[in-house]
Amino acid sequence: MPSQPVAPSRMVHVACIMDGNGRWANRRNLPRTEGHTEGEENLARLVRVAVKRNVGWLTVFGFSTENWVRPRGEVRHILGLHKKLFGRVAELNELNVRIQWMGRPFDSPEARTPKYVQRAIRKAIRDTAGNTGMVLTVAFDYGSHAELVHAAQRAAQQGPVDEAAIERNLYLPELPRVDVLVRTSGELRISNFMLWQSAGSEVYFTEKPWPEFDAAELDAALLLVR
Repeated sequence: MPSQPVAPSRMVHVACIMDGNGRWANRRNLPRTEGHTEGEENLARLVRVAVKRNVGWLTVFGFSTENWVRPRGEVRHILGLHKKLFGRVAELNELNVRIQWMGRPFDSPEARTPKYVQRAIRKAIRDTAGNTGMVLTVAFDYGSHAELVHAAQRAAQQGPVDEAAIERNLYLPELPRVDVLVRTSGELRISNFMLWQSAGSEVYFTEKPWPEFDAAELDAALLLVR
């Protein structure tokens, strides 16, 4: 681990697959929901660290299109945590962080984001729109396969489907390519997350579960793009 904070020479895009909340809780004989709560708190801590580094974009995998099959009580708890996350407007404004969301469009027949979470998302985006610092993107009800199908369908309505057309029709085409993709909790895979945007990116795997991913771990990931 680096002994000093790492500040890459350019603004970078860090994307995180926040895995291991449940295992973190199980090791402490706690309910899985406690792991998700600690994971949300750790995201808030990491945002504060990232704004001190030269991180221009932080994108996190909050809830995937596959996660809806989890136990109902666990899903309800995670939904409440995301409502809380998008409600941290005062803190985000203090840090000059602009928040945004990507996932299945709310008007899509397949979308499953509840209305109360939709309202929290829209409000957070509106209330932080004037901030000029780091961009925090939360992927919620998100899957890369769903995103690419959506992009291909939209592109086909506009003309020839090529790489540029797909790129223009991603959920957030303004997001730059991922510089380093982080996967926590010892899983050596990238899941269904930003497959298009992370092509060619560095990948940082760590044994630590997401609630323990700290400043030293972020610095180790940033070393890959110095």
